[in-house]
Amino acid sequence: MSSSDRRGLIARLAGLGAAFGLAACGFAPAYGPGGAAEGLLDRVSVDAPVNRNEFELVERLEERLGRSREPAYRLSYSVATRALGLGITPDNVVSRFQLTGTVGFRLTDAATGAVLAEDEVTGFTAYSASGTTVSTVSSERDAHRRLMRLLADQLVTRLIAASGGWNGR
Repeated sequence: MSSSDRRGLIARLAGLGAAFGLAACGFAPAYGPGGAAEGLLDRVSVDAPVNRNEFELVERLEERLGRSREPAYRLSYSVATRALGLGITPDNVVSRFQLTGTVGFRLTDAATGAVLAEDEVTGFTAYSASGTTVSTVSSERDAHRRLMRLLADQLVTRLIAASGGWNGR
């Protein structure tokens, strides 16, 4: 048996040991059978976007939660962003911006309208404004996209964490 084969075998055995250890402590995948968030996949209807930031947010939410044909839950949100100049050249020209964002959200039961989860997530990213106009606009657009994806991922994490209390698990 070569040394690379032994290393692969050892890594697989260590992985199995870790999996058994996690199973023994009560760990269960959130989306797995019996998991707290099992009922979220393909069951959340997200409000329609009205601008580019909201489109990016909803796109990522639907990647993570799926598109619902028969929604059990409705997710509404509000997005706010703000750009703050950080880097300033000796000529007093801003060369770097920090983009902060906040998404307030509310998950309700589609049948009863009862509020199941309500919270706010925040994040930030940055972009450079030191190139041409085209590169600055492209950098800004990319920063907005990254920020919305980050906020959507945080939102989904919050829903998963809270779902055990209202998802019947």
